[in-house]
Amino acid sequence: MQSLNEKEYKNEFVAAFDGDDSGNTKPRQTPGVLYSKAIPTPVKKPELLAWSDELAQELGIEKPTDQKDIDILGGNYVAPSMYPYAACYAGHQFGNWAGQLGDGRAITLGEWEAPNGKTWELQLKGPGLTPYSRRADGRAVLRSSVREYLMSEAMHYLGVPTTRALSLVSTGDKVLRDMFYNGNAAYEPGAIVMRVAPSFLRFGSFEMPAARRENENLQKLVDWTIDRYYPHLQGENRILAWFKEIMEKTAALMVDWMRVGFVHGVMNTDNMSILGLTIDYGPFSFLDDYDPDFTPNTTDLPGRRYAFGKQASIAYWNLGCLASAIAPLLPGTEELVAILETYGDIFHEKYYAMMANKLGLDKVTEGDQELITRFTNTLYTLNLDMTIFFQLLIDAPQELKTEEETEAYFQNSFYRPLEKGERTTLHTLLTDYQKRLQANTVSREVAVQKMREANPRIILRNYLLHQAIEELEKGENTLFLKLQAAMKDPYSRNFDEFFAKRPDWASQKAGCSMLSCSS
Repeated sequence: MQSLNEKEYKNEFVAAFDGDDSGNTKPRQTPGVLYSKAIPTPVKKPELLAWSDELAQELGIEKPTDQKDIDILGGNYVAPSMYPYAACYAGHQFGNWAGQLGDGRAITLGEWEAPNGKTWELQLKGPGLTPYSRRADGRAVLRSSVREYLMSEAMHYLGVPTTRALSLVSTGDKVLRDMFYNGNAAYEPGAIVMRVAPSFLRFGSFEMPAARRENENLQKLVDWTIDRYYPHLQGENRILAWFKEIMEKTAALMVDWMRVGFVHGVMNTDNMSILGLTIDYGPFSFLDDYDPDFTPNTTDLPGRRYAFGKQASIAYWNLGCLASAIAPLLPGTEELVAILETYGDIFHEKYYAMMANKLGLDKVTEGDQELITRFTNTLYTLNLDMTIFFQLLIDAPQELKTEEETEAYFQNSFYRPLEKGERTTLHTLLTDYQKRLQANTVSREVAVQKMREANPRIILRNYLLHQAIEELEKGENTLFLKLQAAMKDPYSRNFDEFFAKRPDWASQKAGCSMLSCSS
């Protein structure tokens, strides 16, 4: 274990590519470079609010014991071997080309080599201005930082590929934010998250040099990325093979999001990881009642481009943007397009396999796709709580004889009383499902185990996060600490105080139902 301030950091990304070394944080275009040096802006009083012990153990990082380590986490101290920088990338935002974007409120400090030899980028979110901050201040508020810190780790323990969060630090400064962009700006407590990933490269990292026709930079970035993160890919067709792997990882990520009911909220191409990770937690949410049209992002209304049920198709659209970016490196686009067109088959194969696990089916047989569709349609039309319904399904009696028995058993997943026809729909579905289970080639015990592993019992619902944030803003961390513990064990019954539906008051309360990109 090593302390943050004594480590000899690697800086292989900045060593490999041209960057702007001036340290000037004035907002500007930076053609020809993939990053710009950016020193964090000191804050008034950094204090450690939270620390991910398990992640620190994996990385071999000692928990901060002196102020110098906390100063690193708060942006007040840069170790001698660090080279802080903000990455330059572009992106399509809400379907429109946005041009140069870049790390507007994130600064990568350096690369940490763990005891197992794996290298991780350590990045501060909210440490101040960078050349890519545009008209913003480069800061983050406690509200958004708590959400990212808890959610990053929650997704990890749910088994969903994600960037991680090592620490949460309060800054002692106030940050002005207009939460819903409606003219009601207010000062909020500032905070900084140290987030961790093998790489924060995203689709937009490749779109930037492609848009500027910097083919040499584009080729160099693609080669470096493959060599470093996809070293098993060799030969003259490795760019095509690389794109295919990214596509498969992205499809698998979308299926995992659907499995746990996660809605990202802002799936722009600059928020799509080249490693298939969940990245850039903003106005995210888990589903409470199952609704394919739900988006938690006020900026995404009324079109709902990034709604839960559209995420898989948006991923396909974003992969098309990545394909267009790397196309100049290929002699033609026919093979690239052919690979992209396999996305639908790959996604649906993974999706139905996932749903089979959620339902405890041994495999997807003829007729199972229709049964799966009936389940999702019923969840939607009856406004059932997705997480609670599937948990109840795991332990459902093997025979529910009447509509009344079925209704009574699943009562805790209802957000409203069922009508007569809806009771019939639910009971008929469960009857047909039980008949299908009888055809399973695996035992009931094996089927139940599959369901327990696929269906989380505890999710970080927005209203819980909101309550924890309100308490922290008052100096109370009881709920925050409980959620931090619960997120590490989401498939057990050890934290059943959080196994509950969204309360009625949370349906309309700001910060619980809808959020903005500043969230």
